[in-house]
Amino acid sequence: MDLLLPLASITGLVVIATALGLAWRAARGRTSKRSAGEIVEPATLGADAVTGWGRDATLVQFSTAFCSTCPQTRRVLAAEAAAHPGVAHVDVDVTDRPDLVTRFSLLQTPTTLLVDAAGVVRARWGGAVRPPLLRESLRGVLPSASAHHTPASAHEGSIR
Repeated sequence: MDLLLPLASITGLVVIATALGLAWRAARGRTSKRSAGEIVEPATLGADAVTGWGRDATLVQFSTAFCSTCPQTRRVLAAEAAAHPGVAHVDVDVTDRPDLVTRFSLLQTPTTLLVDAAGVVRARWGGAVRPPLLRESLRGVLPSASAHHTPASAHEGSIR
């Protein structure tokens, strides 16, 4: 029996699986323009989102009860919201909200949307948000005076 063909097939599968895994890993946490331009109404997310909406921008985090990276993402988003006047962080638990999963095409949690003052989605992240990419996207949305890191209180809401 010739072992060359099975070994070549197995090696090929390993190479393809590794390449796909690396591509998937590299894409997690990166800024996506997939939802850019979509309008988000705070009332769609729940009553708490209406009062927790930011004056200049809102970081909307979609989480689930069993998400392992959601607490870390929550801390990063809350810190960025606290550092920028007019920015709020709203955490939406979609465990029992299949309507939101469908509406926002959520494939993983956390998924984060950067929504400007008009309710327009300006950026989207799947997985844990990378702070430098978050800051870069915020600079593009915030008025120049608030784009600098200045400690200020920010509203933070949680919808469960």
